[in-house]
Amino acid sequence: MTTIYFVRHAQPNYENHNDRTRQLTEKGLADSKKVTAVLLDKQIDAIFSSPFRRAVDTVKDLADRTGLPIQPVEDFRERKIADNWRGSPAFPDFSRCQWEDRDYCLPTGESLNQTQRRNLAALEEILSAYAGKNLVIGTHGTALSMILAHYYPAFSFQQYQALLSRMPLILCFTFRGSHCADIRYFEI
Repeated sequence: MTTIYFVRHAQPNYENHNDRTRQLTEKGLADSKKVTAVLLDKQIDAIFSSPFRRAVDTVKDLADRTGLPIQPVEDFRERKIADNWRGSPAFPDFSRCQWEDRDYCLPTGESLNQTQRRNLAALEEILSAYAGKNLVIGTHGTALSMILAHYYPAFSFQQYQALLSRMPLILCFTFRGSHCADIRYFEI
């Protein structure tokens, strides 16, 4: 059995519009310590993360406390909306369009299907290389939703919207080989 704790990042500073460098707020930094409190006794073998700062910073306290390095995985990054996107179209409308047509994307952006394929390919590599281990992956709302939608096809736009308000969030996936046997939610 391989256990993966997907950690959706804590509250980011939305005043920073650079997706890669957007840092956590003070609340986000405090909440990252709550993530550590939940996961510290789980005998984690390795920590991975999207390279985006908010995801890395959410698992940094855990990495510091366990002495494990954070291994950035580019393909766990959040989906790209578009170059220079600043809220037009409005995010809720854009998200609904993407969930209605998972191939829909803005020019220079990424569809939900593309995001899902990229994240699942990275996950498969980790499952193969770290079979039988307890792992943490720092991630994002849409990226995690597309992983959930793969293993739980009934995962809906409404569930995605509810997930977006949960920062941080920990979901525990248990795998037998590459088969997802169970998904559990951890209260923070």
